[in-house]
Amino acid sequence: MNENLFASFIAPTILGLPAAVLIILFPPLLIPTSKYLINNRLITTQQWLIKLTSKQMMTMHNTKGRTWSLMLVSLIIFIATTNLLGLLPHSFTPTTQLSMNLAMAIPLWAGAVIMGFRSKIKNALAHFLPQGAPTPLIPMLVIIETISLLIQPMALAVRLTANITAGHLLMHLIGSATLAMSTINLPSTLIIFTILILLTILEIAVALIQAYVFTLLVSLYLHDNT
Repeated sequence: MNENLFASFIAPTILGLPAAVLIILFPPLLIPTSKYLINNRLITTQQWLIKLTSKQMMTMHNTKGRTWSLMLVSLIIFIATTNLLGLLPHSFTPTTQLSMNLAMAIPLWAGAVIMGFRSKIKNALAHFLPQGAPTPLIPMLVIIETISLLIQPMALAVRLTANITAGHLLMHLIGSATLAMSTINLPSTLIIFTILILLTILEIAVALIQAYVFTLLVSLYLHDNT
């Protein structure tokens, strides 16, 4: 039971070679592009959503922060499509792997922090010591603020991993219960199946929300350092 429960989180292989790289590169191929002067409805809707998302995230940024707009929009599209594809049967979700989420979070966080130290070093150092702090508490406050700064990428990665993994496990358990009850009690099966459908809709929303939350937090870290 444990092997079946966590089998979907094992990185797939093809002829003994890891296939995670191909799976990660697959979502961008699903983004439609247009070669014509007049776009169709799908392309128009896609462009409207991208403009709406980028406008909402970039409003609070200055000119230097807005140079990250393309990277942040690409990040939210990649995470959202990866999460949604992971809801398909017999599929693999790369965002359930903590190592991949750390590989996304750490460089983005480090880039924002390094930019802050390069452009506004006084303000960056001021975050380590709140104004008006008592002198005896200064060493402890500096240590606490340093730890809180270093833990930010871990919090980003763990939040995304935990939410996506928990949803997949819950769907797997309810799906197994539906299959097991189908030969025992039909009314109970219909109730559990209805719950499974509602949970699937919820997981679609969670997949999109978690992509937005991850990107928004990166945007906030960038805003604090520009």
